[in-house]
Amino acid sequence: MKSSESPTLALYPGTFDPITNGHLDIINRALNLFDRVIVTLATNSGKKPLFSLEERIDMIRQCFPDQEERLEIDCASGLLVEYARNKGASAIIRGLRAVSDFDYEFQLALINRKLARDVETIFLMPGFRWIYISSSIIKEAASHKGDVSDLVPAHVNRALIAKFQQ
Repeated sequence: MKSSESPTLALYPGTFDPITNGHLDIINRALNLFDRVIVTLATNSGKKPLFSLEERIDMIRQCFPDQEERLEIDCASGLLVEYARNKGASAIIRGLRAVSDFDYEFQLALINRKLARDVETIFLMPGFRWIYISSSIIKEAASHKGDVSDLVPAHVNRALIAKFQQ
């Protein structure tokens, strides 16, 4: 956590396709705990993103225009704990929305601990009003012209509308 001796660094990995208000809540909580956070767009061969990597990076960047010194946006493939070590991160932030997330996240945390004991996993829950949302649910609703404007930043909502009008 934050320390006066040396700056602390955490990773917050995900596909962020698109970034939601729940993600923003977790990032802001992480920035309260760590000196720096790297939002890490992790490649997942099991997912076909709606938005390109460049679009997702730009959407995240627009959410944090005044945090350039404390917030980095990067991409990673391969083992996340190796990426964390290479970056000098002491923690990986994982968001938990519901009990259903816990089993999967717990398994990831255990294998990461086995592979890199020096990198901690920190579970953070979003605020209650964001607990039920996910990027998948947002995309599904938006694809059917559902109003998700209160669940994502305004520029993300505009991007979703534009994407589904194509």
